[in-house]
Amino acid sequence: MFGYGFWYHTDPFYLLLVVASISIGTAAQSYIKTTYRRWSAVESDGASGSQVARRMLDEFGCGQVGIKPVAGSLTDHYDPQDKNLYLSEENRAGGSVASVAVACHEAGHAVQHAQGFAMMRIRTALVPAVNFTQSIWFYVLLGGMWLNLSGLTTAAIVLFAFSVLFHLVTLPVEIDASRRAIAYIDASGMSPANAAGAREVLRAAALTYVAAALTSVLQLLYLIGRNRSRD
Repeated sequence: MFGYGFWYHTDPFYLLLVVASISIGTAAQSYIKTTYRRWSAVESDGASGSQVARRMLDEFGCGQVGIKPVAGSLTDHYDPQDKNLYLSEENRAGGSVASVAVACHEAGHAVQHAQGFAMMRIRTALVPAVNFTQSIWFYVLLGGMWLNLSGLTTAAIVLFAFSVLFHLVTLPVEIDASRRAIAYIDASGMSPANAAGAREVLRAAALTYVAAALTSVLQLLYLIGRNRSRD
């Protein structure tokens, strides 16, 4: 994605953007990994992540939602297409504070889907368009630069803007899922210290989405500014 800086003759503003984006992303990833690792070493109140998620799903009328394993670490997600929670082994079978927090967060997405949460519907509707625009916008940008056609570079920026919109829409979806998870964990009787740890894990996770949205906005602003300067 950062390759377009070459075509701008290594603009110092572009280099600054690269450094800022990498720094923001690295800091966010480091924080979530450190926080997750710390609370993965603390046992919750006896139940595994999948057991607590199952109870949360059932309580909110999502008994039809399944819970399945997925390979990897922090690869947990909810798939609205097949209505399944996919939990990594450490969060599915593990009984740590971090496992419960992550599992309940994904259960929160399932509850959003079942209740027709507006922002989740918008994000789901954007997925096909974003998958398409992400695959072609950079090539359209290169074509505009090679051919010196401002119309093509403008089209590329519009295509990239779909990704930015997707990141911005994702923020309230993720924050709301964490809010639902925290509310359930608080009501479930988890000890105050462990509940505070779950909040910390979910807050760290939310920062990764904030970082992604921020860097995408910065990239969009850079592209718009450079395109205007070329006109």
